[in-house]
Amino acid sequence: MEKFEKRKVYVVGHKNPDTDSICSAIAYANLKCILTGDNYTPRRAGQLNEETQYVLDRFGVEAPALLQDLRLQVKNVDLHEVEGQKGSDSIKHAWAKMKSINVNTLPVLRDLKLEGLITVGDIAQSYMNVYDSRILCTARTQYRNILSTIDGTMVTGNPHGYLLNGKVGIAASSRQLMADFIEEDDLAILGNREEAQELAIDLNVSCMVICQSNKVSDEIIKKAEEKEIVIISTPLDTFTVARLINQSIPIKHFMTKDHIVTFKMNEYVDDVKEIMTKHKFRDFPIVDNDGNFLGFISRRRLLKAHKKEVILVDHNEKNQAVDGIDEADVLEIIDHHRISSIETMGPVFFRNQPVGCTATIIFQMYQENAVEISETMAGLMCSAILSDTLMFRSPTCTPLDEQTARKLAKIAGIDVEEFSKEMFNAGSNLKGKTPKEICFLDFKQFTVNDIVLGVGQVNSMNEEELENIKEQVSPYLEVARQEHGLDMIFFMLTNIITESSELLCCGENAREEIINAYDLAEDTEEIMLQGVVSRKKQLVPTIVGALQQ
Repeated sequence: MEKFEKRKVYVVGHKNPDTDSICSAIAYANLKCILTGDNYTPRRAGQLNEETQYVLDRFGVEAPALLQDLRLQVKNVDLHEVEGQKGSDSIKHAWAKMKSINVNTLPVLRDLKLEGLITVGDIAQSYMNVYDSRILCTARTQYRNILSTIDGTMVTGNPHGYLLNGKVGIAASSRQLMADFIEEDDLAILGNREEAQELAIDLNVSCMVICQSNKVSDEIIKKAEEKEIVIISTPLDTFTVARLINQSIPIKHFMTKDHIVTFKMNEYVDDVKEIMTKHKFRDFPIVDNDGNFLGFISRRRLLKAHKKEVILVDHNEKNQAVDGIDEADVLEIIDHHRISSIETMGPVFFRNQPVGCTATIIFQMYQENAVEISETMAGLMCSAILSDTLMFRSPTCTPLDEQTARKLAKIAGIDVEEFSKEMFNAGSNLKGKTPKEICFLDFKQFTVNDIVLGVGQVNSMNEEELENIKEQVSPYLEVARQEHGLDMIFFMLTNIITESSELLCCGENAREEIINAYDLAEDTEEIMLQGVVSRKKQLVPTIVGALQQ
């Protein structure tokens, strides 16, 4: 039986997420759940910044789980669930099970944990190889296995006992020859000759198999019980019993138990395929972290793996998206940036509007679908707009953004000005953070004419704090550029009060490009850009235009 899981769609923003990226993912996932009833779940593509964490704490919302890679994993493959077998089960039982469910491999389990594998090849080998007559005791075969293998009935004895010593022998010869061949503790296959049965008892065998359902006398049964000799009656003839009895051997004697190649649910399909090519096995077991067996996968099943379904919010740039986006099935894109490099396998719902914040678009979608907005969702979306528009100071802010934010603030019961100040103060509290953490708090990557550049930004209402950040980040930018394979890095130190940004530049010709783009004096020491507070609308388009020329 194949395991059925409810459809799951991830709603996720860009790497180095900001408040809009996180809050819009949460709000849109909530809307999709309400409209469809399916499992739309918000995710984050990176570490939360202080501002966003403040917002989530303020409205009592748990941070979305981290989604770092959209590549296919084993958990996206339909596992072939097969009932586990006990190591004490017989070879015949395993073979019958394989035929009934049409499989070539069975898991051998102990307390749900994978102990070994028994395959058609293992069973074939058990039939074809020549074993000595002591193989049943060597394998510690239980009498219950012998009973089921030869359709036997227990006349006397414990079916759960083991054949611990002796060999298997056919006692069909004369009394003298039988005495020379049959020894103590042997399993003797007999017919209806009572004298042979008596001799077997005298020789102190461990088990007597009486063929063709021949009646066993009360006297023989009594003598056998006195010596604790097992008696089994079978309708089969002597030849058939001798031919079948080795099939009662427990599968643990033949199973593969060493060097088993297993995989776990979180392993990536690409890695699994590579390992599979190095082994000839048809089926590979999947286990959990405790070693419990979950099912099998095969090469054929990997080809039918279900792609992860995802909705992108607040970005449509490939290098800003979660790793492995090429292997995912992108269902929708909700964004307010320039159209960029995300490619999809088929047509998708793409909503892109020239507004200051993705949350403004999502608010419209709530209204268009007549879905009531809760205080919590209103608080999150309002926070996103205030953050992205720097409380309406950014040139990216449209009248629609401000109208939307004030409506949402009313639903959420917050004062826009007071809440914005608290939120921005929380976001500019960078005490204890390393230069690397500060640099990548709000960092986006772009590609222009084969030039890969990164643009980071920190907003603050405190000029002294911005100066301290500058001292920490400036020496680190070259390290960041080299570690991330970037040609240029631009870092904005934005003062919300003065509505201006100081720009730090790193990389060959990065400073020169900015000086030319903004027509600044060549001997400019500090690059102060008055009125420039928006990375999206003011800085990036200017840099892109300069590089394209």
